[in-house]
Amino acid sequence: MSAIGKAFQKAKARGKGALIAYIVAGDPKPELTPRIADALISGGVDVLELGLPFSDPIADGPTIQAASVRALAAGTTPLRVLEIAKEIKQRHYVPIVVMTYYNPIFRIGIEKFMSSAQDHMVDGFIVPDLPVEEASEYKEAATTHGLDTIFLAAPSTSNERLTKIVNASSGFLYLVSHFGVTGAKTEVEDSTFRLIKRVQPFTVGKVPLAVGFGISKPEHVRRVIAAGADAAIVGSAFINIIQKNSHNTATMRNELHATAQALKSATKT
Repeated sequence: MSAIGKAFQKAKARGKGALIAYIVAGDPKPELTPRIADALISGGVDVLELGLPFSDPIADGPTIQAASVRALAAGTTPLRVLEIAKEIKQRHYVPIVVMTYYNPIFRIGIEKFMSSAQDHMVDGFIVPDLPVEEASEYKEAATTHGLDTIFLAAPSTSNERLTKIVNASSGFLYLVSHFGVTGAKTEVEDSTFRLIKRVQPFTVGKVPLAVGFGISKPEHVRRVIAAGADAAIVGSAFINIIQKNSHNTATMRNELHATAQALKSATKT
């Protein structure tokens, strides 16, 4: 079982769902990301998702786009993201997933990038703009290097295609909760809970189901877990705290820790 699978298993054994935190590596500057990770992990985060900053993040809303701009301006490169991942893994036994668009992987070379990721202790990848039908070379390289391949399903995904995506996924399935881009929302739509109940029978016994996009409050987490999800993915809520406190790292870390703690408490099943 992979490190990501073990994290889900551990959470379940404790009667809880998993909490996955997404941050953009290098925001606001690369040397701060491991300290941000410390705060999130001490607050209860089970899996850490590091966004590789990209100049054209088509699936991301304004909050994450702005974080990518800040990270790129601070000089964050793909190799620096992997170095950050390794630094965090040397301090914490928490799985790290890198979320990246396909262009950096293609530019560096699939085999070279996956080999380097393994060397830097990365546990898995999410590549939102790589369709499962075109991912055979990527999946083969990732599997060779012991990396989980986490694919995305959306509200519009047909049952036939959902089966293909589930079969290609390891680590967890990333269920996009609504149409559009990422970003914190005040409420989670009822359609999200219906979507979870539709998808959950496809994943049970095969791969954990994690729900993201718009999840930002403990009540959101509580409801998606109650609907049948194995994990909640929270990103913009954490990134907003980082942006707001970019000049006061002590306050930033305290708020990140407290927010993670409140969200993790809401995963109790």
